[in-house]
Amino acid sequence: MQLALKREVIPFVLRWINSSLHIAYQFSTLKNSMVYEPPLQETKMQRRFNTQQALEMILSEVNPCDSDGEDINLQPGSDSELSELSSDEERDPQPKKRARLGTGLTETAKDGTVWCEEQVGTHLHFTPIEPYAADGEPTAKARSISSRLQSFLCFITLDMLRIIQEWTIQHAQQTEHVDWFMALPELMAFIAIIILRGLTKVPSLHDCWSANLGNPRIIETMSRNRFQGIMRHLRFDDRSTRSERAKTDKFAAISGVWGSFVTNCITSYNPGRHITIDEQLFPSKTRCCFLQYIATKPGKFGIKFWVAYDLKSKYICNVLPYLGKDPSRPSEERLSENVVMRLMEPFLDTGRNVTTDNFFTSLSLAQRLLSRKTTILGTVNKIRREIPHSARQTDRNEFTTQVCCKSFRWFYVYCVIVFSTTGATLTVYAPKRKKIVYILSSMHIAVFYNMIDMAVLNAHVLYQACTGRQERRVDFLVELARELEQLLRQQPSTPSPGKRAMCQVKNQCKNNHATLRCHSESIVLHQGCSVIV
Repeated sequence: MQLALKREVIPFVLRWINSSLHIAYQFSTLKNSMVYEPPLQETKMQRRFNTQQALEMILSEVNPCDSDGEDINLQPGSDSELSELSSDEERDPQPKKRARLGTGLTETAKDGTVWCEEQVGTHLHFTPIEPYAADGEPTAKARSISSRLQSFLCFITLDMLRIIQEWTIQHAQQTEHVDWFMALPELMAFIAIIILRGLTKVPSLHDCWSANLGNPRIIETMSRNRFQGIMRHLRFDDRSTRSERAKTDKFAAISGVWGSFVTNCITSYNPGRHITIDEQLFPSKTRCCFLQYIATKPGKFGIKFWVAYDLKSKYICNVLPYLGKDPSRPSEERLSENVVMRLMEPFLDTGRNVTTDNFFTSLSLAQRLLSRKTTILGTVNKIRREIPHSARQTDRNEFTTQVCCKSFRWFYVYCVIVFSTTGATLTVYAPKRKKIVYILSSMHIAVFYNMIDMAVLNAHVLYQACTGRQERRVDFLVELARELEQLLRQQPSTPSPGKRAMCQVKNQCKNNHATLRCHSESIVLHQGCSVIV
């Protein structure tokens, strides 16, 4: 490469010095008549030497006696390819980058948590937890299931149905008639109609028995008046002692039956490695002290439940109702941490992983779960005090660094932060809106309907796992309702009591309307007069 230089060649030489290229320079005589042609682009060069230092270095190596007016020949040696590559790179300035990661720089969060920067992909030195290896499967208690009804009775047992039958009859006899009775198969048929109502979309309850809109199976199973009578008197506890129990238990109206149901859910199925925790708002406008209003939910008003699901099978592993402020919860413990620890209590110390949303996820919860051999994965709210300031900067297009604390790592891409104990990435979190079911007017009835819905869902999972048959949920519900109805159909029909008439024994009876008749069916008897006759 032939270049004509004059004494104003200093900027050109400085560029070569700063690029750290070891090129052998051969200098000859410099002429004043030479014209310097600058390169196409000049870049910022003063990084290590100033102008005076570079000039002194050049002049110290040049012998002025050799100046004869000839051009200078620059013959690059073996570094020619490197010099050309470096020249191209300098002509296209690189964008500014962050300092190299893994330098040990630390950052302190608002709560005092110290975080250190680590290079992306760096292996964190901590003892990994042995993960739970088995998939979800039924327990030994439920493996003998062979029918849909048996799977349903694993959760709503016959003992629970007898309790409901007992207190329903007691309430009806105290408020309506002393002869009111409901057989156990009739209660099961009542549940079958509840299931069929969920499959049949009709404007109102009355339309289920309509000639045009009604379901023939509902019409054949039970009359509308009988169904409404059972629903009106449906009770789950002793009403005479409820007020005393309600002082310490806000769920007293149904807590006994509900507790049995939750226990059956826990003991009938072993979930897999991954469990998901979230909230459910069951639509209801009943009057109770723990009714919730959530504007983002379809139903707005309802009773809130904390639910733990098996990720793969969607089996409901554990459920907790939200009853407002819990006096048993320590004041320094967050509600979110208390809920997760209570829901995961039967499954801790087994190597499982729990997935949560940003309401639950926190550093303190992750540490508590880690001490019980359980990991957590979930979005975390960026306003939490334990998050470093650099992790709050979400106005970027790609991640640029990674911050870790012990075995916790952060990445950020776009606008959502993901947190985990095994490594995490950021993604846009879009919660799925839930479908509204229906509105109810009584707290214990609403909870009972939700319990039936959960029991049917778990029964479907259990039936498929035990029998190996894959069946659509809608087909399972139809066949389950059929099996529940058959028990009532197999019973002999009870004769109709007939119309009420005036008592023909004593005209002075206070309420002398009766349905009893003598054996000849010619004389109407009042209940008090039947003994006399």
